[in-house]
Amino acid sequence: MKRTTLRNYNTLTFIYRSEKVVSTKNLENYSKIVSENLENCVNSFSTGIKPFYSGKVRESYEIDDGSFALVTTDRQSAFDRILASVPFKGQVLNLTSAWWFEKTHHIVESHLLSIPDPNVSLVKRCKPFPVEFVVRGYITGSSNTSLWVNYAKGIRKYCGIDFPDGLNKNQKLENVVITPTTKSDEGDVPISPEEIVDQGLMTQSHWDYCSAKAVELFKYGQHEAEKKGFILVDTKYEMGLSAEGEVLLIDELHSPDSSRYWRLNSYETRYNEGKEPENIDKEFLRLWFKDNCDPYKDEKLPEAPTELIVELALRYIQIYEELTGSKFDFPSRNEDVNLRVSNVLKDLGGREKGQ
Repeated sequence: MKRTTLRNYNTLTFIYRSEKVVSTKNLENYSKIVSENLENCVNSFSTGIKPFYSGKVRESYEIDDGSFALVTTDRQSAFDRILASVPFKGQVLNLTSAWWFEKTHHIVESHLLSIPDPNVSLVKRCKPFPVEFVVRGYITGSSNTSLWVNYAKGIRKYCGIDFPDGLNKNQKLENVVITPTTKSDEGDVPISPEEIVDQGLMTQSHWDYCSAKAVELFKYGQHEAEKKGFILVDTKYEMGLSAEGEVLLIDELHSPDSSRYWRLNSYETRYNEGKEPENIDKEFLRLWFKDNCDPYKDEKLPEAPTELIVELALRYIQIYEELTGSKFDFPSRNEDVNLRVSNVLKDLGGREKGQ
């Protein structure tokens, strides 16, 4: 596929901007901005365009026969449900993924065509494989599909992989592993590569290619993250086929939503002391809900404390700045972010129709 240069949105240029790694001391100043925008989250739009698909976090709008507008909202999901809305989270996910997509063309091409808005990606139409490629370098996690939760139950064969006795939570695995899950609205279900092929979810050749690319992407991501002081612990990839039959990387890439990041400089000490690693992702919010309810069974969940929402927003912004080396660009003061996204979608739809 021919590489497409990303289009900067409006006058912002930080996708290409080369500057020193920003100081995260700014995060204290960001707290007030986040607090002022707790009710100004990207959640709903009035576009006149019917969504092609509406997921827990992303919504896609068909622009023409070959492309979609993919909107990354500020909705926070875990345990296969919506937990809260986090200001600026969608912008971080969208732009972090765009940054990684640009850096991984040498491994596999992505569906990304341009970035018309901080929360919107214009992407190439693909037919997704109904499988998520979950790649892990450590045994950890708190959800029902996490490797540690299943291992702690005594399960030693998971997704077709045999794990030895004696592993500890948060321990580094001897080798990177793929523990795939099926992808559906009802929730993720662990599955083995053999079952994926036997059930006709993928051909053997597609599985072999995609799984190899997933491991290559993960090892590259670990290498790049380590240079910025992070451990890329685990992540998930999604891939699909273009109209031309080319396998493309889709959805998101190494974002703090699809990935788990730990601080590198404190991991070994904390692990040896039996402490949880310093995480800089949504894991602490997951743990809060697990401590305060049954997020899988309770019909109504408690409302997350405001300070946790603010903290999570700051963590997302922090990892964006530290990974990419770019300063986070907040919306203009008093800007209605939903109206902004709606106008961008209307513009894309009208432009493709020749209006």
